[in-house]
Amino acid sequence: MKMKKWLSSVLVAGAVLTLATAAQAHVNVYPKETTTGSYEKYTVRVPVEKDVNTVKVKLEFPAGVKVNTVQPVPGWSYEFEKDKDGVNTALVWTATDGGIKAHEFMEFAFVGANPKEEGALAWKAYQTYADGEVVEWTGDKDSKTPASVTTVKAGVGEAGHDHGHDAAAPAASPAQDQAAASAGGSNTLPLVLSGLALLLSIVSLFRKKA
Repeated sequence: MKMKKWLSSVLVAGAVLTLATAAQAHVNVYPKETTTGSYEKYTVRVPVEKDVNTVKVKLEFPAGVKVNTVQPVPGWSYEFEKDKDGVNTALVWTATDGGIKAHEFMEFAFVGANPKEEGALAWKAYQTYADGEVVEWTGDKDSKTPASVTTVKAGVGEAGHDHGHDAAAPAASPAQDQAAASAGGSNTLPLVLSGLALLLSIVSLFRKKA
């Protein structure tokens, strides 16, 4: 009986490990969760599942996401695909120095302005190998080649021009600095008085015992 339970545990663990390994082998876009109306740095992780190098990666932008900034990667060139109105619709990275080898992965990053509505962003990716095979990561989550999905939740603001960085806080005026200093002093005084009272209580206690 114990042996059967042990074997069942091993089989379950193996199945979980297999599923986890398969998920890691997919082309994925991170983060998996973001907020509306913000600039986000997205990272495309591309692993190699074959014994052949990956030499090209294409990523289509979901509707509502605007991308104009990309991080260069040594050994790779990139170009934007545009629609008839000149709007960027996809990014294509092409290897200039051999590509991604078997058992390796690479990451490609860019900055995108998120849509103002909540929802899900499905990133369709196309992975081209040196032998000419193209794996289309465009299916649903239960398919063998699923598209990576990012969930967009409600945010506190809209996309600005800071490209993912918090805007600098306005400099405080001299009057504000003085007020802050006064507030700090008034906050410290009660603590000092409390400390002195505690010290006097301790001294008094020792005197009584003496």
